[in-house]
Amino acid sequence: MTATRPTMPIDPDFAAALASHSIEMDEAMAQRLQDYVTVMWRFNEQLNLTRHTTWDLFVGRDLRDCLQLAPLLAEGEEVLDMGSGNGVPGIPLAILRPDIEVSLAESVAKRAKALSEIVAEVGIQVPVYAARGEDLMEDFRFTSVVSRAVGSIAKFCRWIEPHWMMVDRLLLIKGPKWLDERGEARHLGSLANLQMRKVASYPLGDAEESEGVILQIWPKGSTRYQ
Repeated sequence: MTATRPTMPIDPDFAAALASHSIEMDEAMAQRLQDYVTVMWRFNEQLNLTRHTTWDLFVGRDLRDCLQLAPLLAEGEEVLDMGSGNGVPGIPLAILRPDIEVSLAESVAKRAKALSEIVAEVGIQVPVYAARGEDLMEDFRFTSVVSRAVGSIAKFCRWIEPHWMMVDRLLLIKGPKWLDERGEARHLGSLANLQMRKVASYPLGDAEESEGVILQIWPKGSTRYQ
């Protein structure tokens, strides 16, 4: 049984960052996110998991992406965060959406070990696999594969191509260069047998013209996400 962590008050800087970005959140959920970030930052001192080491950067970039992703998932979905790194988007997603099942795949052994220790310390039920996401699809089936800042659209399509029987769709969090990536993927023929749709777009906050998007990619012929 996981020991219950003592409840700490919400950090005033976290509360200020939420207010600055016009994000309202249940206090218990904010507490769990704060627990995760605080523990992750501690591991970050040795492993360089993230450059987002202020509450404003976490809220304005990491949490913003997760809040856009969360509503796109249906109750009961089995979700794989591929190339999880510091646990974003998978761990915040598991906190925001306790009604879905989230797993993390991280091929760098030291990072995977850190993620296992983080989720254990925070007390959330999220399995962590020290493996490449596409290798997991040899044995496990997922409704959605989610990822951020891991590879280009073309690379993701190549990785997943042999495994579409084991996953329904990709949900890729992308920044302003997504149009260039789409052009490359089309040029290489990576999207020839796939459908792609922009299912969310939102300002990134660091510049007025910067846009974040979430791209949904799934096989042609499938009508599930029409």
